[in-house]
Amino acid sequence: MTAQGSAFTVKLAETEAELRAAQRLRYDVFVRELGGAGDLVDHEAQLEQDRFDPHFDHMLAIDDGTSEVVGVYRLLRGDVAEKLGQFYSEDEYDLSPLRRSGRRLLELGRSCVHPDYRGGTAMYHLWSGLANYVELHRIEILFGVASFHGTDVQALAQPLSMLHANYLAPVELRVRAQPGQFAPMDLIATEQIDRVAAMKAVPALIKAYLRLGGFVGEGAFVDHAFNTTDVCLILDTARMNERQRRIYSK
Repeated sequence: MTAQGSAFTVKLAETEAELRAAQRLRYDVFVRELGGAGDLVDHEAQLEQDRFDPHFDHMLAIDDGTSEVVGVYRLLRGDVAEKLGQFYSEDEYDLSPLRRSGRRLLELGRSCVHPDYRGGTAMYHLWSGLANYVELHRIEILFGVASFHGTDVQALAQPLSMLHANYLAPVELRVRAQPGQFAPMDLIATEQIDRVAAMKAVPALIKAYLRLGGFVGEGAFVDHAFNTTDVCLILDTARMNERQRRIYSK
């Protein structure tokens, strides 16, 4: 599956070399830039990798001018997760509500863009490729963890409380952070939330999901290995209005 853009090609990794290119970009962003770690991170080869990589589809945004991978997305369909035995994010969240829904699921993760391409159209092309993938596989619910930098939950009290107050998933889709690292998100009373300041503190990727009608699960997960505080985002394609669908699929 390949989608041509004016400056980018978006495709799924098909070779070991393409997967390695994705893992090198992930190393640059998640390890070098954000201070993350992991049992299988290869510092010598500068690859951010884990045991789940062989089971995911890896979507790449490639700069047509340089042939360099400048954006990546990691995708795991529900049917593949069933064979694997779990979704990646089940280490962080109880996904029982999504599993019980009986609907076609797609887990998203490891989304990142090279610093030189942020604010440009690389992420737009990745989203277009993702829309094609969702249509091809008839996906109904997209979900995955997205991160705030750092593990000080109190420092994130404003944005976490705003997400809990305004974007909490409906009960039938409300996943919950696993008990071990569960961090309440309703840290500030609703009337004390500075919504403008809180939204400014929300990472761009999370804002993008919210604009598409996304929800968050209950509780954040403090990931010390990756130096992040994670929230689980859920996007039900059936709940998207026409304006949101146009944003997502154009």
